[in-house]
Amino acid sequence: MGTTTPPRTLAEALRARGDEALAGLLRARPDLLTPVPGDITQLATRAGTRASVVRALEHLDRFALQTAEALAVAPDPAPYDTLLRLLTGDGQDDGAHHDDTGAAITAALPGALDTLREQALVWGEDERLHLVRTARELLAPSPQHPSPTGLGPTVAEATAGMSPGRLQEILTAAGLHATHDPVSAVAALTALFTDRTRMAELLDSAPVEALSVLDRLVWGPPYGEITPNPTPPVRWLRDRGLLLPVSARTVVLPREAALHLRAGRAHRVPEPLPPVVQSVAERDPRAVDRAAAGQAFLALSTVEDLLKLWNGGGPTVLRSGGLSVRELKRVASALDTTEPVAAFWVELAYATGLLAADGESDERYGATPAYDDWLELPAAQRWTRLALAWLAATRTAGLVGGQDAKGRALSALGPELDRSTAPDVRRRVLALFAALPPGTAPDPATLLTRLRWERPLRGASRGEVHPRPEGAGSSAPGDTSDLRSRIALWTVNEAELLGITGRGALSSQARALLSLPSDPPAATTGRSATPAEAAAALLAPLLPEPLDHVLLQADLTAVAPGPLERPLADVLSVLADVESKGGATVYRFTPGSVRRALDAGQSASDLHAFLARHSRTPVPQPLTYLVDDVARRHGHLRIGAASSYVRCDDESVLNEILADKRSAVLRLRRLAPTVLASQTDPASLLDGLRDLGYAPAAESAEGDVLITRAGARRTPPRTAPVPVPEGPPVPDDTLLGAAVRAIRAGDTAATVVRKEPAAESGVPSGTLPRTTPADTLATVQAAAMTGSTLWIGYVNAEGAASQRVIAPVRVEGGFVTAYDHTADEVRTYPLHRITGVAELAEE
Repeated sequence: MGTTTPPRTLAEALRARGDEALAGLLRARPDLLTPVPGDITQLATRAGTRASVVRALEHLDRFALQTAEALAVAPDPAPYDTLLRLLTGDGQDDGAHHDDTGAAITAALPGALDTLREQALVWGEDERLHLVRTARELLAPSPQHPSPTGLGPTVAEATAGMSPGRLQEILTAAGLHATHDPVSAVAALTALFTDRTRMAELLDSAPVEALSVLDRLVWGPPYGEITPNPTPPVRWLRDRGLLLPVSARTVVLPREAALHLRAGRAHRVPEPLPPVVQSVAERDPRAVDRAAAGQAFLALSTVEDLLKLWNGGGPTVLRSGGLSVRELKRVASALDTTEPVAAFWVELAYATGLLAADGESDERYGATPAYDDWLELPAAQRWTRLALAWLAATRTAGLVGGQDAKGRALSALGPELDRSTAPDVRRRVLALFAALPPGTAPDPATLLTRLRWERPLRGASRGEVHPRPEGAGSSAPGDTSDLRSRIALWTVNEAELLGITGRGALSSQARALLSLPSDPPAATTGRSATPAEAAAALLAPLLPEPLDHVLLQADLTAVAPGPLERPLADVLSVLADVESKGGATVYRFTPGSVRRALDAGQSASDLHAFLARHSRTPVPQPLTYLVDDVARRHGHLRIGAASSYVRCDDESVLNEILADKRSAVLRLRRLAPTVLASQTDPASLLDGLRDLGYAPAAESAEGDVLITRAGARRTPPRTAPVPVPEGPPVPDDTLLGAAVRAIRAGDTAATVVRKEPAAESGVPSGTLPRTTPADTLATVQAAAMTGSTLWIGYVNAEGAASQRVIAPVRVEGGFVTAYDHTADEVRTYPLHRITGVAELAEE
C-alpha cells in the first residue's frame, strides 16, 4: 500500500512497505523480532536502538558502509545526486583512474542504497534520503570518535560558541564583507568554502607551508595541535577560518574546506566492487579429491588414536576447566604432531560428542558411548560427522595457548574458546573456495582481503564502531590482527587437516557437504540424498578398503599394508605396539604387549590361532616362542588385596623376589611359604613386579584371575556441546509470516480512528475506554447484530492490560466471540475482563 506524500518518519516509511519487504527486514535483522513488536511504531523504535544499529552496521559490506558514512557527513536529508558526488567527487581532480571508479560507483550505488533501505538504516525517497539518527551518531565526526571518512565538523558546528567579533575578523581576513549577525557570517564563510572558484583563488594566495599543513590534515584526522604562538603558515590558515579552534591548543579543518581539497570525495579510496580472490595454483580436480580423501582417512585415524590413548582413563580436568599444558604436550607427542594441531583434534572430538568429562569427583576426560556408535559407521559417514561438527562449532581451537581479556591462558577444552562468528567465517571461506573453478587453490592473502571487504566492521566490539583510518583502504594482506582474519586462516589450515580441501583446493565431497554447486553424484533411486549422504557417496570410493590380513616378519613386527578391519585392528592394537605409521602401519610385538593381550583374557592358543588366521606370511618362529614364553610365566604370580598380596606355588620365585633389592619399595613380607604381603595397593604391586621382569596376574577375592578388558572405560552418556549463537537465529518463512501479520494487526489497532468521547464524560482523549458492564454488554450485542467493529480495553488473567480492535460475532454465556484484528484470528473473551468499549469513527 503506497502513500501519496513522502514519509516523514521511519515508522511511516515502514508502514508503506509491503509484507515481503517487512519480512525481508526481519530476516536481515532478526534481533528486531525478539519479542515480536506490537506495531510498526515499536518496530521502527527498536530498529533505531544503538545495539540493533551496531549489529546491522557490522553486517554491511565495505561499499554499503561507505555509502552510510557518506550520508553521515551529508546534509539531512540528502538528495541522491549529493550522495553520488560525495562518493565519486566533482570531477575536478587530476586522477584519471577515478573515471573507471566513478562508473563503478554509479553502477553499484543503487544496490548499496537498496541494502541500507532493506535494513531500515536509510529511509525516504531518492530526493530526501535520511540516515537513521543512531547510525548518524555512530558514523558522523566528533572529537571523541573521528569519522571513518576522516572529515571534521562543518563550519557551523566548529564555530558554535565563537564570538561575533571573531567571526567578523575571519570574514575580513578571507576577503568577505562584514555581516550583521553570526548566522549570516557562518553562511558567508560556508558559501566561500563550497565555491570552487573563490576557494581556489583563496588557496592560490596561501603560503606554500600553509598548503603543506592542509595536505597533512585533508584525509584525516582533521585535528591538529598548535602552540600559543603558532607559526606564520598556521596563523594564516587560522585567520581565514581554514583552521578553526576546538580548544586552546587544538584546531580542526572544517568539513567544507576538506571536501574542496579532496575534490568533493568523502573517501580517498571508494571500493564499490568486491576484491577478486586470486588463485595460486590450478590442479587436476581428481587429484584434489584423492588428496582430500587421503587426508580425511588420516583424520579418522588420528581421532581414533586420540581416544584410544584415553581408553583406560584420560587426563584430569583442570579446576578452571580444560586440559593442562602438560597433558596437551603428551597428546601431541603421542599423535606425533604439534601442540596447536593436537588441540584441534581434541576440540574436534569434543565438538562431535566423542569426548567429554566423566563428571566424577576426580573428573577426567574420556570417550563417550557415542564414540562406540561412531566406530560402527562406515568410514565416509564417520568423516561427514566430523566435518559437520567442525562447520557448526563455535569453539575455536586456534585460540588455545593465547590469553583472555584478563590475561589468563586459554586451554584446550576450556570454557572460554567459544567465538560465535566462527561458523559464519568457516562457511564464507569455503564458499569463496567454491567460487573458483574446481581444482583451483586460492591465494590466502586475497581471500582475507575479500573477507574484510564483506565485513569491514566485524572486528569492532559490540556496541562500538571502530572505524579504520581514512586512506588505509583495505587492510594489508598480511594483517591478521582482527579475530575474523585469524579464524579465516585457521579455517584454511583446519580444512586441509580434515580433508575438506586437498592440495589447497576444495574437494568435490566438500562441495556436496556444503550444498554448493558441483558435478552431481551418481544417480540414486527414491528420495534425494541429503548433503551428508551425497558427500559420503563421493568420498567412499576414494577411501582405501579395510584389509583382513597383516604381514608378519621375523623381527617381531607386523606390517599392515593398509587400513585394517575393525575386529582385527582392535585385537592387534592390544597384542602389539604401533611402531610407525604412514602408507603402511608397523606393529611391534614385545613381552609387555603379549602380556597385555593375556591380561585381556586371551590364551596362548587363541593368540597363535589369531596370528595364523590373519597373516599372509607364515608365523615366524621367534614370535611363536615369544607368545609361549610370556604365556608360560603369565599368572604364575597372583596378586590380590590385603592391602595386597603375592601368591605363588613356587617358593623359589618368592625367595628370588625378596632377595632382589629393587623390591624394597614394594615393602613385601612373607606370610606363608607361598604368600607375600605388601602395604602397596594391588595396581602398584602389579606394575612394580612387571618392572622387575615378572608377569603377575591380578586375582579376585575368590581367587579367579581378573581379566582386564581394553577400551572398556566410557563416560556416562553426554551430548555434544551446543554452539553459542552469534545472535537471534534467522527466522523461517512461517515465523516471518506470522510476525508480519501480528505487526500489521497491531498497527491497525494502534492507528485506527476512534470516536472522541463526549466532553461531559470526563474521559481524556486517547485513554482506554471505560464503560459500565451494562453499557459494555449492550454495545457488544449491538455490534454483533450490525457487524460493526469496536475498540475495547482488555485485562488478561495475569493482569496485563491491552487494547484491541474486534468485530463481535456472537455474545452468549458471559463471553463474546469476535474476530480480533490485533491478533488476526477469531477469539473468545470473557465480558467481565473487558474494561470498556468504544465505537470506531466512521470512514
